[in-house]
Amino acid sequence: MSNLVSPEWVDSKIKDENTVIFDCRFSLADPDTGFELYKKDHIEGAYYADLDKHLSGTISTHGGRHPLPSVNILSQFLSSCGVDSEKIIVAYDDQSGTMAARFWWLMKYAGLNNVYVMQGGYTHYKEKGYAFSSKVPNKQLSEIKLDFNNNMIITRDELVKALQQKDRLLIDAREPNRFKGITEPIDPVAGHIPTAINVPWVIHFNEPGCWKDKKDLKNLYKDHLVDNKTPVVYCGSGVTACVNILAMNEAGLELPILYAGSWSDWISYNDHEKETH
Repeated sequence: MSNLVSPEWVDSKIKDENTVIFDCRFSLADPDTGFELYKKDHIEGAYYADLDKHLSGTISTHGGRHPLPSVNILSQFLSSCGVDSEKIIVAYDDQSGTMAARFWWLMKYAGLNNVYVMQGGYTHYKEKGYAFSSKVPNKQLSEIKLDFNNNMIITRDELVKALQQKDRLLIDAREPNRFKGITEPIDPVAGHIPTAINVPWVIHFNEPGCWKDKKDLKNLYKDHLVDNKTPVVYCGSGVTACVNILAMNEAGLELPILYAGSWSDWISYNDHEKETH
């Protein structure tokens, strides 16, 4: 079963009471942009999922720029949108699938498996002439119990130990120039975690938001995966790394572990080694 659904399929589900659609548009440069765009128009019936408010927790000294939300934050938000364990959940964005992939991963992490990402993004959907609206749907109240699967994440301490034991394949999902330390537009320190290889999130698409097929996604990893090493993926703050995780899952590969704090957490510890090349 694919993790991806077509705009046509989503349009056919906007009146379906068993389907809940989420608009995940968000700009790291301007956090208010996504909600402003949502208020202007969105897929009919869609709720807005804010990366900072709903899909992340409270920032502290360690944990990165987008720490994972608590059970309470996520469950209250999903309940207010009418989500329960039986609902079909669909996410979309206009950021090449990055924010929708974070949402998809969070749902999987929370024990909700009936979740999908829409191919192409909102602009593509709208250009096809499907139903959109400026009306914000009414709040709901559903009963939902989340069960976070901590086997899907790795903590900083666990990662340090894994690097010493050399039993993990560490994958950096950021753009090559950030991985190499040539440029760093967001975090205060440039470079990457020692031993990491670079598989940029952007290479998983034929064009922005349009994911490659299963065979092509699998080929992206054929030269990297090692039988006895479990993949661990990270990025700047645990968002774009979810693109790689979704892509690998879509390709039928082992579901990688997410280092949720990612580079922004790693560099918050002064004694950690950093590489540039």
